[in-house]
Amino acid sequence: MEKVIDAHLHFCRDAYFDAAAQHAGHENSEAHLRSQCQQNGICRGIVMGNRDLALENHNYPDFLSYCLGLDDGLSWSLPESLPLIEQHLKRKNCVGIKLYPGYCHYYVGDGMFAPLYEMAEFFQKPVAIHTGETAGHLGRLKYSHPLTVDDAASRFPHVQFVLCHFGNPWLIDAAAVLAKNDNVAADLSGLLEGQPNLDEVFRDSAGYIAQLQTWLNYAGAYDRVLYGTDWPIIHIKTYLEFIRRIVPEQYHSAVFFENANRIYRLGL
Repeated sequence: MEKVIDAHLHFCRDAYFDAAAQHAGHENSEAHLRSQCQQNGICRGIVMGNRDLALENHNYPDFLSYCLGLDDGLSWSLPESLPLIEQHLKRKNCVGIKLYPGYCHYYVGDGMFAPLYEMAEFFQKPVAIHTGETAGHLGRLKYSHPLTVDDAASRFPHVQFVLCHFGNPWLIDAAAVLAKNDNVAADLSGLLEGQPNLDEVFRDSAGYIAQLQTWLNYAGAYDRVLYGTDWPIIHIKTYLEFIRRIVPEQYHSAVFFENANRIYRLGL
């Protein structure tokens, strides 16, 4: 069985994630996630944080690393929070930062993030960014468009950025940002939900599948494309097969393991 790193999942107990897990044929629990990882060759998962900044709220099981999520709408002051963020980044198990534009109403190229990006550069840890659609009507899509990441990536060429969800459905724009900027990667998480029948997906959404493959190939950056699930919203085994069918076989080892291991400096 090939080794897999799930470079984008969530590990948070609340009503939303519990219901999403049930819809996907899973249970939103540590024991269930561990068993699914073991059954499917997933040797490490990277949690995209959905908690506050308190250090004690980011202690994870041994098969999970995490990106510190800044997802509460900046109700806290970024300058005042930088010392606590720095404490996270000093932890070996904290492998990056996750920003949530769209859910939070800011552009990632805003100058207020300069000290954060400088800190990420110093610690050599990536900044993962939600791009694409948001769940629910309260998100504002202008902030989560993948083109906004080009601004940040251009200003901070020594920071590793990750376009989460490949900017879906703005695949063309995500591919352009990925092709232009060597310091930008993209994960393929969250492109499906639940426990779909893949034969039906490839039949009924053939146009979308063709565009996804076309723009991944256009970007020509399979050394910077990462597998991720967005668990618990998707059935793990089904999603592994979905991405295997999307990505050309010669790039499987890179997409499923090598790229995430290198970009997030996991040392596996």
